[in-house]
Amino acid sequence: MPTFTDTERTQALDIIDALRHKIGTALLPNDEEKLRRILFRNHAAQEVSRDTFAINPIITALKTATLAVEEIGLRRDGLIATILSPFILNHLLSLEEVEETFGTPPRNILHGLLRVQELYSRTPVIESDNFRNLLLSFAEDMRVILIMIANRVVIMREIRDVTNLEAQRRVAEEASYLYAPLAHKLGLYKLKSELEDLSLKYLDHDAYYHIKEKLSTTKRARDKYIADFIDPVRQRLEAAGLRFHIKGRTKSIHSIWQKMQKQRCPFEGVYDLFAIRIILDSPEDREKMECWQAYSIVTDMYQPNPKRLRDWLSVPKSNGYESLHITVLGPEQKWVEVQIRTSRMDEIAEHGLAAHWRYKGIRAGGGMDEWLAAIRSALEAGEGSAADSREMMDHLRMDMYEDEVFVFTPKGEIRKFPLGATVLDFAYQIHSRIGNQCIGARINGRNVQIRERLHSGDTIEITTSSQQHPKRDWLDIVKTSHARNKIRKALNDMEKEEETYVSSKNVNDGQHPQPPSVLRGAENGNDNGTGAHSAADYVLQTDRLPRPSGLGDDDVLVIDCNLKGIDYNLARCCNPIYGDDIFGFVTVSGGIKIHRTTCPNATQLRQRFGYRIVKARWSGKGSAQYDLTLQVIGNDDISIVNNITSLITKEGDLSLRCINIDTGDGLFKADITVRLGDTTHMQTLIKKLRGVKGVRAVSRK
Repeated sequence: MPTFTDTERTQALDIIDALRHKIGTALLPNDEEKLRRILFRNHAAQEVSRDTFAINPIITALKTATLAVEEIGLRRDGLIATILSPFILNHLLSLEEVEETFGTPPRNILHGLLRVQELYSRTPVIESDNFRNLLLSFAEDMRVILIMIANRVVIMREIRDVTNLEAQRRVAEEASYLYAPLAHKLGLYKLKSELEDLSLKYLDHDAYYHIKEKLSTTKRARDKYIADFIDPVRQRLEAAGLRFHIKGRTKSIHSIWQKMQKQRCPFEGVYDLFAIRIILDSPEDREKMECWQAYSIVTDMYQPNPKRLRDWLSVPKSNGYESLHITVLGPEQKWVEVQIRTSRMDEIAEHGLAAHWRYKGIRAGGGMDEWLAAIRSALEAGEGSAADSREMMDHLRMDMYEDEVFVFTPKGEIRKFPLGATVLDFAYQIHSRIGNQCIGARINGRNVQIRERLHSGDTIEITTSSQQHPKRDWLDIVKTSHARNKIRKALNDMEKEEETYVSSKNVNDGQHPQPPSVLRGAENGNDNGTGAHSAADYVLQTDRLPRPSGLGDDDVLVIDCNLKGIDYNLARCCNPIYGDDIFGFVTVSGGIKIHRTTCPNATQLRQRFGYRIVKARWSGKGSAQYDLTLQVIGNDDISIVNNITSLITKEGDLSLRCINIDTGDGLFKADITVRLGDTTHMQTLIKKLRGVKGVRAVSRK
């Protein structure tokens, strides 16, 4: 199907002519001719594909541009970007061509539209506040959002009689939960109301036409009631010398439907179907005073409901809305909502941003107010064509959410985090178990560490390991209190588990409590194949632990990757000595205890606390001496004890520390503790003890 039918071509030319008159002198020389060449050049126009509803996207773009100019107040740059958007989104025109032909501002707006299209393609989950906020931060330029709202209004008008009802429903749902709230946030109340009504029409056809029919059948009676209510009010306001006009407005179909749902009542049960609006023609310095004067007149005539007073005059809404709302009991004991505002306030309420350039002195007090004030100043450029103001508009960005980032899960779900949050924060928000076992992530397909910061639009996929467990330094990595609390809980649980295990297995070495120390995880730490965590992942942070009793100053132990000078203790449960096969165990307090690989507790330690195991080996001999306990079993003979002690005292490279003897059934059992240099001396001693007459067995404890 050709892009333009004869009817559509005529329609497009008519819209362009109308736009020329609406936008006046805002276009630069030759802008119109350049746009015409792009719109109607055959090779491009034939390739612009129609949308799901077979609607010509170029006609939609022209109608969107008209709406954006009339209702929102966009000028030259926004107009050009809107008209060219179908060609950019269909990749029939490059951003570079746009910049060369029309300048940088339209190019930047179109770049934002492309980014938003990419955002849509990356997630199926857009029914959330998080997506709306991500959309605002992703668009970069606020005009992108304004164009999107105008475009959705045009599309909703066009799809009234389409046959693809599923697509119609999908578009209507997006208008309801995404575009209408955005329009409300930006003060575009007229467009917001139209989006809501059309959404209800497509999503709940019966409810929409039921209310519409009821409104139609009650119109004559409603108009008469409004006139009867207004006439005496008008007389009193004129008598007070106020300049004004009054409008009676029936509430929107969607608004009535919401009241029926909220109050769980039929149409007849909605008591405030219409609102009376008193619009004062007041000088700016008398606005508040005259609004409250009118309020006083109305409430003197009709009984007010104090619970229904809404004072957005003293404190305007964040989007600039100013008005007094009061509900009063009118004739026939019917409740009527009365809105009191000035002409300036009414213009802003009806047209939102488009009205800001006409009026000065709008309050600005942080956040959205400041943003809207900046928009007002920028839109003034359309009237005065001031170069500085245009430049401000070009650089205006969606920075309302600069303290937050919005990222995707692999399934397209959006999560919100404070600025500076890391991969580890993301893992803990998904699930505490995922956080506890996190070893890194893939961000947009790239492998990163747990410290990597998140940025809006990132897609995060967490990498876990069953051998990974929380470390104290993680508290310095995370930004959110949720993750910090989960890490603290996991660390506390680990401490309790270890204390219970040590108590039940008698692993406690009986030494005095060690001074506190912290081992911080290195950025490149990973689990090795044995399940032991590399000691290169640790750096001693605070007080150094004392050396084991009897050791000299030599570095006789190497912790894994040739790290020396790290303080340690020898575990009393297995009493390792120089030459034993050993491993290190990181205690809760942060110190390292050295165990023999044949330690009776080694298997349990590896199974339950494998993430705290570090490799260790002996280095140069040095002058260190080690306590060793041997168990000797022999015949119960007083001479055997003398022979054993005599043998030990004659050995010049060791010393006897203590001996405990137990006898019974003709046998004696002795635990002998000696101090010696290494396993070679130990094997020599064991061999000699086994040679003593009456000794049956010698073993190491």
